[in-house]
Amino acid sequence: MTYHPKSDFMRVMIERGFLADCTDYQALDEAFLNGIVPGYIGFDATAKSLHVGSLIQIMMLRWLQKCGGKPIVLMGGGTTKIGDPSFRADERPLLTNAQIDDNIAGIKRAFAPYVAFGGGPSDAILVNNAEWLDQLNYIGFLRDIGKHFSVNRMLSFESVKSRLDREQSLSFLEFNYMILQAYDFLELNRRYGCLVQMGGSDQWGNIVNGVDLTRRVVDHEVYGLTSPLLTTSDGKKMGKSQNGAVWLNADLLSPYEFWQFWRNTTDADVGRFLKLYTDMPLDDCNRLGALQGSEINLGKIALANAVTTLLHGAEAAAAAEATAREVFEKGGVGDDLPTLTLQPADLAEGITVAQLFVRAGLSATGKDAKRLILEGGARLNDEIVLDAGHRIGAGNLAEPLKLTAGKKRHALVILG
Repeated sequence: MTYHPKSDFMRVMIERGFLADCTDYQALDEAFLNGIVPGYIGFDATAKSLHVGSLIQIMMLRWLQKCGGKPIVLMGGGTTKIGDPSFRADERPLLTNAQIDDNIAGIKRAFAPYVAFGGGPSDAILVNNAEWLDQLNYIGFLRDIGKHFSVNRMLSFESVKSRLDREQSLSFLEFNYMILQAYDFLELNRRYGCLVQMGGSDQWGNIVNGVDLTRRVVDHEVYGLTSPLLTTSDGKKMGKSQNGAVWLNADLLSPYEFWQFWRNTTDADVGRFLKLYTDMPLDDCNRLGALQGSEINLGKIALANAVTTLLHGAEAAAAAEATAREVFEKGGVGDDLPTLTLQPADLAEGITVAQLFVRAGLSATGKDAKRLILEGGARLNDEIVLDAGHRIGAGNLAEPLKLTAGKKRHALVILG
């Protein structure tokens, strides 16, 4: 990156590692110097919550507002009915309108901690693209919008080409997705003066289409900006843990488990994640990220506290740290640990230790649990488990039973 930005927003994007590509660095930089820039990111409603993989985009909206811009959170109530085919191996299952509305209600909750909503010039707004997509007249849309798209060019995008080479074909329904996303940008420019669409680098083709369409139809200059697709330093996709997705909503993943995800960050990622996922000054991010040996744990705790405080609040972060300290340093049992509640009926014939680890979410399958036990990585109340088939009955649960997988993952089992 050789461009030297003048605006606060572009400087933050570059210095903190958010920027992968931009359709016109200089013109967008100038736009931020000349007034309030409305910018949007779209989120399809494919689940009841977003996960950590979406957090980089939410942080971009947060910085947009902190630097004087106006965040537009676009809920994909319309586009979710089709599903984004970008770099997917297969077609997404189609959801009903009721499922989509239910998912949107859950997803909305993740944004309030990060951006301030309201009616002011730089207050965030939340919009649903079903408002205009559900009303489209098919023939009119093809005539007015479809004429601006070249099928030859659409087929040249990597997101499309990757599906053409696969066994699972690209449906005509999915092929329309990039046209609808481009239309979203045009519509948001018309309604709210939106000047920039942001998203992950896998959205580059869709974003460029929106920039081109808006210029062709209303002759307005708008811009696209993408963030890098994030993987951890050991190559894992961001947002996934050993137990599945790291959800943002507390009813799907407890604040303690969220805190633990960040506390378990690989040493090499600490500095980078502090820059991307917290508001911490750059000097502090660099200092904590450069710590060596056991001292890097101070950086990991600072990261976990800062990210958890942003999403769940300072009290939740402090409680998670206290629980972790009690578990790790004292070998005790913290109040906030993930808890599996078993009923007496579950224990009529006893439950094997392997099944316990699966039910508690510490192993994905029985096979994984048996491997963990065979390798000496499983503990019951801090004692190494040797027999995967050992059965636990109600008599073993007069007191809470602590399960430990490896060194850092714990859960409680109690009798309901």
